[in-house]
Amino acid sequence: MDEKEIPKNQQREDDEETMNLISSLPSDVDFDGKKLFKYQGCWYNDIILQGILNFQRGFEPQDTDIVIASFPKSGTTWLKALTVALLERSKHSSSDDHPLLLDNPHGLVPYLELIFQTSKPDMTSISSSPRLFSTHMAFQTLREALQNSPCKIVYVWRNMKDVLVSFWYFKCAILKIEEERSMLESMFASFCRGVINNGPFWEHVLSYWKGSLEDPKNVLFLKYEELKTDPNVQLKKLAEFLGCPFTVEEEESGSVEEILDLCSLRNLKNLEINKTGKTARGFDHKTFFRKGQVGDSKNYLTPEMEKRIDMIVEEKFRGSDIKF
Repeated sequence: MDEKEIPKNQQREDDEETMNLISSLPSDVDFDGKKLFKYQGCWYNDIILQGILNFQRGFEPQDTDIVIASFPKSGTTWLKALTVALLERSKHSSSDDHPLLLDNPHGLVPYLELIFQTSKPDMTSISSSPRLFSTHMAFQTLREALQNSPCKIVYVWRNMKDVLVSFWYFKCAILKIEEERSMLESMFASFCRGVINNGPFWEHVLSYWKGSLEDPKNVLFLKYEELKTDPNVQLKKLAEFLGCPFTVEEEESGSVEEILDLCSLRNLKNLEINKTGKTARGFDHKTFFRKGQVGDSKNYLTPEMEKRIDMIVEEKFRGSDIKF
C-alpha cells in the first residue's frame, strides 16, 4: 500500500498511541511555563516529541544521508549553508540559481522532527542524493532510527553562554517583542536547571562527543568557535568527512574562499530571500541572522550569571576533553 493510501483511522491510531506515550513521561515546565517531557535523557515539548517518536518508528535511512545536528542557536544556519555549498559547488559555482540564493538554509535542510509531524510523511519530494536533514535531538535518540546505517552526522557545538544569549534574542524576535531582561533571567534559570527544549545543554553536547569518539568515521564533532577562528581548515575538514574533498586545483583557484564568502553572515543576511522570506513555520528568515560573534554574551550576562555557568560547565564536562 502506498504511503498516501494509508487509512486515516490508522494514522489517528498511531497519533493516539504516540500521545499516550508522551503523557506517561516525566514532565516539567521551562522558563515560559511550557510543559516539557523527558525522553531518553533530554527534554522536549509535545509537538517536537511527537515528531521524534514518529521519526524513530518510521524513518528509512539511506546510506548517503547527511544529518546536520546541533543544540539550538549553536551555528546551525551557518553549518547548513556551508554543507549545501560544499555539495553544490560543482553545479552552481557562480550561477544565479544557486540554492542558497533561492531559499534559506533551513528550507534547504529540513528538520526531521518537523518532517515527521505526521506518522507517515511523503518523502518523495526529498529526492536529492545525498539527502540532507537536520535535527536538534540528542545523539542517542537520533541514532536509534539510523540503526547500522553509514550515513554521516555532523554536529556543531558552541559556548553555552553565547547559546543562551542567542536563544534569548531569537525568542524575542519570533515573538516580535523587545529584548526583555526578565526573559533572559528566566531562560538562564531554565538553562542552569537543564529543563529547556532539547536540554540539558551538557547532555546534548556530551552525547555527540561520545558518539564521535565511538564512530569517528560517521560522526564529526565541530566547535563553532574553531569554525570562526580557522574557517578554511574547518571547511576542508568538513569536505573530507563528507567525501567531497577539495582538489588541489580548487584550492588554488580559491574555491574554499568562495564558499566561505557565499556563506558568510554578512552575505547571507543581505540576500533578498533572507531579508523578506519566511520559513514553513512562519518565522522570518532574517531572525536567523544576528551577530554570530564569539563571546558576545559578556555584554548581556552579569558576572554572577557567568560564574554560575562556569561552575556548571566545570562540573558537567569534567572528564571530557571538551574545552570552552
